Order: sequence, then structure tokens, then C-alpha cells
Amino acid sequence: MGRLRVESLSLSLDGFGAGPNQDLKNPLGLNGLSIMEWFFPTHTFNKMIGKPDGTTGIDNKFASRGFEGIGANIMGRNMFGPIRGPWKDEEWKGWWGPNPPYHSPVFVLTHHTRKPLELEGGNIFYFVTDGIESALKQAQKAAGGKDIRLNGGISVIRQYLSKGLVDYMHLAVSPKLLGAGENLFAGLDLVKLGYSVKENVFGENATHVILGKS
Repeated sequence: MGRLRVESLSLSLDGFGAGPNQDLKNPLGLNGLSIMEWFFPTHTFNKMIGKPDGTTGIDNKFASRGFEGIGANIMGRNMFGPIRGPWKDEEWKGWWGPNPPYHSPVFVLTHHTRKPLELEGGNIFYFVTDGIESALKQAQKAAGGKDIRLNGGISVIRQYLSKGLVDYMHLAVSPKLLGAGENLFAGLDLVKLGYSVKENVFGENATHVILGKS
């Protein structure tokens, strides 16, 4: 059975994965995009948005390997879009346009039902209303033995972490301070949950830390 992986999770030095006051104009909150500045120059990011070139150093190595061996994805509703409450219509189809970067089934955690959404490039979004364990089981079945990428947001990752369900986590720690927002580790005892640092590598614009089960 495939692993549940968190990949390329940008984090500030003070532990925040998003700033405060998230909205349509600021999906990562105030100053939240600053913690992703390591990712934007990479060849991996530029390829995702249809542009040539990009850096090919250590940061790109970690960004690129986060897409390897992935057979399904999980994300929270807030990552899928800014809409809250019942789906008033189905016009919103995500932030990414007609061909999102996942190219595999994506299971979106939500409290409100919505029929599956099929887009280009093998992207099919399923909306799961019965909890994180159900989403994981469905993703494992869809992945066919490959790994599942847990894309976020922070609150969703915290839910899986608190139950020890995350097998592998790549943190890209940026030399930035956010001061407030969504803190990844607040109130979580990672040692008690069985996690330890497996790798620590300094990249061009971020420090890459790999956590795994001890």
C-alpha cells in the first residue's frame, strides 16, 4: 500500500504555513506567498505553468521529486477554493484552470456534497463528506499501490498528523517570519507521534527537512 506524503510544504521560520486573513486575493493569507519564493524560480514550477527554463539546483530537486510515484491526492476544501458553506452552484472549478497539475484523482474534504468534477489531464476531483480516514481509504484504492500526496491546507495536514497517518513529510523552510496565521505544529508532539528528522539539506532559497516515522 502506498505512503501518505506531504511534499514541498512551504513553512516560515516561526512555523506558519499560511498567513492571517486568507481570502480570494490572498489565498495564503497576508504575506503568505513570501514563504513560497523558493519554489517560484524552479524548473518544476515553471513547467507547471507552461514556461521554459527555471533553476535546476537543490530546490528544484526537492520540488521535482514530490511528484514522483504519486497515484492520488488529498486536499481540504479551502485549498480547492475560497467558497464556504453549501455549494450554491458548480461554477468554481479550482484555482488552476482547465488542466490542474495533479494528473490523477484528487479527493477534496468537505462537509457539503458535490458531484465529481472531471477536468483535462486525468484530473478528477471527488468530494468526500465522511472524514479524513474515508478520504485516505478512497485515495489508496484509486492510487493502485502508488503513494498519495497530501496537499493541504495546514488544518488538513494537522488532522492527519495528529492521528499519525502521515508517513513522509518534506518541509521547505524559508527564511521568513509571518508572526501569525496557520501554525503547522502548534499543540502537536511529533516525537510522541513517532516522527523524527530523516534528512536536512540547505537549498538555494530554503532548507529542506524530511520527517518520517521513527
